[in-house]
Amino acid sequence: MLAKRIIPCLDVQGGRVVKGINFVGIKEVGDPVECAMEYDRQGADEITFLDITATHEGRGTMLDVVRRTAKKVFVPLTVGGGIHTLEDYRDTLRAGADKVSVNSAAIRDPELISRAADKFGSQCVVVAVDVKRREDGSCAVFINGGRIDTGLDALQWIRECESRGAGEILLTSMDADGTKNGFDLELTDTVSRLVRIPVIASGGCGCLKDFAEVFQKTGADAALAASLFHYRELTVGQVKEYLAGQGVPVRKAVGL
Repeated sequence: MLAKRIIPCLDVQGGRVVKGINFVGIKEVGDPVECAMEYDRQGADEITFLDITATHEGRGTMLDVVRRTAKKVFVPLTVGGGIHTLEDYRDTLRAGADKVSVNSAAIRDPELISRAADKFGSQCVVVAVDVKRREDGSCAVFINGGRIDTGLDALQWIRECESRGAGEILLTSMDADGTKNGFDLELTDTVSRLVRIPVIASGGCGCLKDFAEVFQKTGADAALAASLFHYRELTVGQVKEYLAGQGVPVRKAVGL
């Protein structure tokens, strides 16, 4: 079995790392480059940067932050936010990203996924899908940092993303995001069974047990978290040590 990945997520706004609850109540956390360096030191498998207001504000992603971070860290770096064109993909990869995450632009122009996969390879194309449950139990896709309900059915959209060449799905449960009540296991398992490409579980992790459950009870390939790491409640090394003790395959972290 492939090792499960632990991915700290850095939501960036105005050049600073921030965190909120249910996509609102944003609070500043720190400097993105310094945060990334610390997570690299702790043994993170990857680091994800999301410029959370780039699309809403109609601007490109934070290439300067990407360049500075890429010079300092040595794990794969995924960058998203404000990606609209193949040129944005190219510029972000040239700045030092290993993968580029796209959300809103892919929904407005699904062909962007196909073109990016053809041009740069599926391994570079991550589609972020922000999901919120409707009253009838179905799941809707939101864009623009959770501000706009697209009306799309989440499962149908995720299946289309895979068919268009996406190499990975970054699945965020908006209902769970920032609550620390645990990952949305039902949603994550459903999506993991739906597609053959890797699924990153995101939203709601609150303790070590949550990390174990998302790997033991779903087909997630990776778990992404922010608050726990940003506020130093846990380190990546502690998470990996716990997971290894629970029989979950992980890459050895620094000091373990």
